[in-house]
Amino acid sequence: MVPMFARPIPQLCMITNMALNYIYNGFEHLFSNCFRQPWLSPGNMERFAAAIYDSGAAIDNCWGFVDGTVRPICRPGEHQRIVYNGHKRVHSLKFQSVVTPNGLIANLFGPIEGCRHDAFMLRESNLLQQLERYAVRLNGDLLCIYGDPAYPLRVHLQAPFKGNLTQGQQDFNRSMSQARVSVEWLFRDIIENWKFVDFKKTQKIGLSAIGKIYVVCCLLTNAHTCLYGNITSKTFKLDPPALEEYFR
Repeated sequence: MVPMFARPIPQLCMITNMALNYIYNGFEHLFSNCFRQPWLSPGNMERFAAAIYDSGAAIDNCWGFVDGTVRPICRPGEHQRIVYNGHKRVHSLKFQSVVTPNGLIANLFGPIEGCRHDAFMLRESNLLQQLERYAVRLNGDLLCIYGDPAYPLRVHLQAPFKGNLTQGQQDFNRSMSQARVSVEWLFRDIIENWKFVDFKKTQKIGLSAIGKIYVVCCLLTNAHTCLYGNITSKTFKLDPPALEEYFR
């Protein structure tokens, strides 16, 4: 970058940090207050639910999918146990995302310590309280999101059947799992577009704002989706909002 911009490394770092803070401070509310955005209106939630159902899902009132992601980081010099994820066996930070079938990350919560469970993230994010208020059809019927078995079963949050399953329950789980894979596609898109966040030796707590960087990467991934679409929006045959509408 030094030959390209003819600036010394310290200046490039300051410029990068200023741009990072500008994007985060100006647009992070698109994740934390997503239900107040025009593109996530009750009418659009109904469209999302219809698209998911038409793709072969077993329920007709699911408008999105929730999942947690583990982002590996460099092993810190202290408090290692707090950020150690025993399931992935890596030091990490965690984020919770809600993905819609038009290819956007609607809600993003985090970062939190890598040792935390997905159910803890759900409680801390207040996502269920927001769903109770906003996830309602125009006629008053309830809408829901769908998560993996780590999440509790609630009216606005559905999860797979567990235990000794009947054939019908197995078919339900299979159909919803095939639809929910869109979450993994978006996590992959973030890493492919912003490879820096997948190089854990550079992800050092205390030396860089690695949580903020990931949030900004998610915002920019949504911006890219608004311009060009992605595999999720094409699979469910839903166009994302225009860039001007998303950043309104």
